[in-house]
Amino acid sequence: MADAPKLSADYVIVGAGVIGAKLARSGASVLMLEAGAHVTRGEIVSRFRNSPRRSDWISPYPALDTAPHPIYSPEDNHYLVQAGPYPYKAEYIRQVGGTSWHWAAHAWRNLPSDFKIKSLYGVGVDWPFDYDDLEPYYQEAEEIMGVSGSTETGSPRSKPFPMEEVAMPYAMQRVRDRLAGVFPVVGNTVARNSRSYDSRPPCCGNNSCQPICPIDAQYHGGIAVQQALAVGVKLQVRANVFQLEHDAQGRIVAANYYDPDKNVHRVTGKTFIVASNGIESPRLLLLSRSEKFKNGIANDNDMVGRHLMDHPSTSLTFDADEDVWLGRGPQSPVSINTMRDGAFRNAHAPYRLDFTNISRVDGSTGALLKAGVYGKEFAQRLRHAAARELNVKSVLEVLPDPGHRIDLADDKDSVGLPKPRTHYSIDDYTFKGHRRAQKDFAKIAELMGGSNLRYSKDDDFANNQHICGTLSLGADRKLSVCDQYGRAWDHENLFFASTGVLPTSATCNSTLNGIAVALRTGAYLIAQNGGPAMPARSNTQAGWKPLVPSWLPKD
Repeated sequence: MADAPKLSADYVIVGAGVIGAKLARSGASVLMLEAGAHVTRGEIVSRFRNSPRRSDWISPYPALDTAPHPIYSPEDNHYLVQAGPYPYKAEYIRQVGGTSWHWAAHAWRNLPSDFKIKSLYGVGVDWPFDYDDLEPYYQEAEEIMGVSGSTETGSPRSKPFPMEEVAMPYAMQRVRDRLAGVFPVVGNTVARNSRSYDSRPPCCGNNSCQPICPIDAQYHGGIAVQQALAVGVKLQVRANVFQLEHDAQGRIVAANYYDPDKNVHRVTGKTFIVASNGIESPRLLLLSRSEKFKNGIANDNDMVGRHLMDHPSTSLTFDADEDVWLGRGPQSPVSINTMRDGAFRNAHAPYRLDFTNISRVDGSTGALLKAGVYGKEFAQRLRHAAARELNVKSVLEVLPDPGHRIDLADDKDSVGLPKPRTHYSIDDYTFKGHRRAQKDFAKIAELMGGSNLRYSKDDDFANNQHICGTLSLGADRKLSVCDQYGRAWDHENLFFASTGVLPTSATCNSTLNGIAVALRTGAYLIAQNGGPAMPARSNTQAGWKPLVPSWLPKD
């Protein structure tokens, strides 16, 4: 071991996330270990502005040799090894604040039925708690992040949103008006300011939410870290944790990390929390093999890394019969939610339908130049595409499947550690949901006077980067990695605060769900250590009813 100051804390957190500030406010000492660097918003904005690859949203986030992450453009860096049969090309960022620097700020709650799909529909698994158990923490997360949205999404509330909705862009108003009576189009639930909130300005419509909001109008993990530092949390950057140590009883006693010079540092603590994403977290546990735990930490039942889920998407692009001019306001402002739930879930995947509001100028310019179009024809066709092109995509549920997993590859990364490897496929349940969504696509195009319809290919599912399931919480220790509070079954002082703990994917982005579950874990830890009791569960479901589509074509 290299000579270095000894690091120790009541809570040692691998990854820099939202739970740190909550624990520090209880009076505990907290140390966060982050593999990546501390990068400012100004640096990221400058990289984006100067990048020759504006459509490559990962370009402002280069990987460090000491903390590599997947990059696919201009060429694949092969950090995330693909074992197939279907590629799972997840993108994520290893830096302070993580991948939420680079998101559309969707902050959806699950539906009450999403917590019990096994009981209701005979598929997937039930969560070990229900919607009302998590509802107080949804509210807490929304108030931390600054969230607004439509109340017509099927998720009941005990309190209002912290702020009113961001104004709906003109293009989305036209979509809403023309689909009215057939599809209810509602504002997305988003962590984006409609007014000054938490010393951050309101959205001014830059339309670059991905890869970076240039004014911090939308929440991201970097803000969470600043909030943590403000209440006394310590942060060690460029600390690539590669091993968790345990004692004879199985308690975790230390986290070992490499610094940029590959010196090894040992961090001790009372309680350890793995808060990295759903790929790096299981990778760390699998790397931490020992004579006692030959399969890795928390993995006596061989469940670590299994049940990998995301939200694959297919889409339709078409030309409306009127000018709508995408590109003013946020990139992803509205959606259709009527197929998120229903008895059909016993047969095929539910889904949301999400409309893009991303400016078509850059993409259309590249496509026209590639096709050899110039001069007057170029100007005419560019204006037509920029004014009339629309796109709608499905956001499909994937069921937990132990064969979909993260494990360790034989290949080594730039630090000399085994790379993460994915085993993934699109099953029949999800594919049938895609086929059903195509009928909605066709009806939407018809209502918008659509022409020049371009469906994505049946074998080309876009990846939404909503990594979950690889550290699943559950009631049965044979089938899950941790209990309902995120505590590892095999290690009494090891907890998880990651989207990886989500046991099902439902139809909404994993971020708010992951944060709410992490806050519930934080409340449990505080209560166990003499702090205030956990909040009482809500009672929001008395009048709850599933959303019912107003238009269902014959299957």
